[in-house]
Amino acid sequence: MPLIEIKNMTKDYGSGRGIFDIDLSIEKGEVFGFVGTNGAGKTTTIRHLMGFLKPQSGSATINGLDCWKDSAEIKKRIGYIPGEIAFPDAPTGTEFLKRQAELVGLNNMSYMESIIKKMQLDPTANLKRMSKGMKQKTAIVASLMTDPDILILDEPTTGLDPLMRVEFLDILDEQKKKGKTIFMSSHMFEEVEHICDKVALIKDGKLIAVKSTSEIKHNEDKVYKIEFISQQDYFRFLSESFDFVDKQESKNQVIIHVHDRDINTLMKALKSYNIKFISENKYTLENYFKSLY
Repeated sequence: MPLIEIKNMTKDYGSGRGIFDIDLSIEKGEVFGFVGTNGAGKTTTIRHLMGFLKPQSGSATINGLDCWKDSAEIKKRIGYIPGEIAFPDAPTGTEFLKRQAELVGLNNMSYMESIIKKMQLDPTANLKRMSKGMKQKTAIVASLMTDPDILILDEPTTGLDPLMRVEFLDILDEQKKKGKTIFMSSHMFEEVEHICDKVALIKDGKLIAVKSTSEIKHNEDKVYKIEFISQQDYFRFLSESFDFVDKQESKNQVIIHVHDRDINTLMKALKSYNIKFISENKYTLENYFKSLY
């Protein structure tokens, strides 16, 4: 049984808004990315997993527990970062984290302190006056403080500067190595590609694709940029029967689309040319996402 499972889940707000017949399964120890534009349905799906919303049809379960009926029990086992952070009334970040620790019965604060140090958080600051980045760091610490086995993260790097984003991804890498199960929504393609085993793409509340990130990165259709030393070779190559994506006469450059099965044909053809360089334009998750949209 998958650790997290969503079956035919629908929440229709009318006028095409909501989520429709969502089917997802996430195995134990899997890091799963959830990608889509703003308003595509990422947060709505996550709020159902957390038991904040009840589906009109279909179901969502975590470790066999119903996300709506057993939400209180589920919340004890999950580290959660909401997409919109609204802290309760507490004078400082320290006081907020202390209250959170008391709620979950956490006595050993050593792991929490290590996350605070890594995220360079000053929790003594006034909670309400914290910057967006500081609030995000506090939410990250709160989600990880109990070292939970399941993490549900809604746009977790929002508000973080580039250095802190890298630090947070390093923390997620550590969680992944520990065998934690992570479900993470994001609009940052590079971080999803870096950390996730699989990714689901959602558009207008409907899933349009679920793929392993390795399958996307090792796409059989390749794009190569080639620059020739002489313009004579450049023009001669244009007569070859390759799929030309772009041509730049001023630089003696071409960009061609080649399937894996035709790589040897390309290499044989290039033997009769003086090449300045050849490079592969790597196929990314962002390329894949754009092709579907």
